[in-house]
Amino acid sequence: MSLPIKMRPGFVVLALVLLVPSGRAQAQRPPSDPPYCAELQQVAALALTKDRFASITGKSRDGDFTDTTLALTGWKDCSLYGARNYTCDSREFPTAEAAEQAQAGILRDIQACLGKTWSEAKDRSSPSYVVLHSAIAPLSITLSRDETDTKQYLVRLILFARGR
Repeated sequence: MSLPIKMRPGFVVLALVLLVPSGRAQAQRPPSDPPYCAELQQVAALALTKDRFASITGKSRDGDFTDTTLALTGWKDCSLYGARNYTCDSREFPTAEAAEQAQAGILRDIQACLGKTWSEAKDRSSPSYVVLHSAIAPLSITLSRDETDTKQYLVRLILFARGR
């Protein structure tokens, strides 16, 4: 009996090659990639492994949240939720319009970082959040705007591993 592709040896290596655009190494990102590109690629690759985020799990928080030892450069409050979700918040913005502009820029940055295999799922998106899907892996990213208790605004990134 053959194992499904997600369990075959070498799948993680293949996933890493497919998730890194043009096969370039993470450390060799061009200047146009966002500063968090290498970490985002690593998080996406870990989400495809059997142990998912176990290697980057930190201290427990309230509920099913835990700290992560792998934060995205320039983001804050990065954490894990359950076994399938990785989340980070952007810096805060003084207006909803500034957060909306930041969200559009982050969307472009993520698409440049992760490559053409990631696209917006327009039928799953709304005016306040954008959903990206990978065409080659059971992963999605949601970029949502939120208002804080201090009346500031931010963009929240959630990487979700579908299946299993």
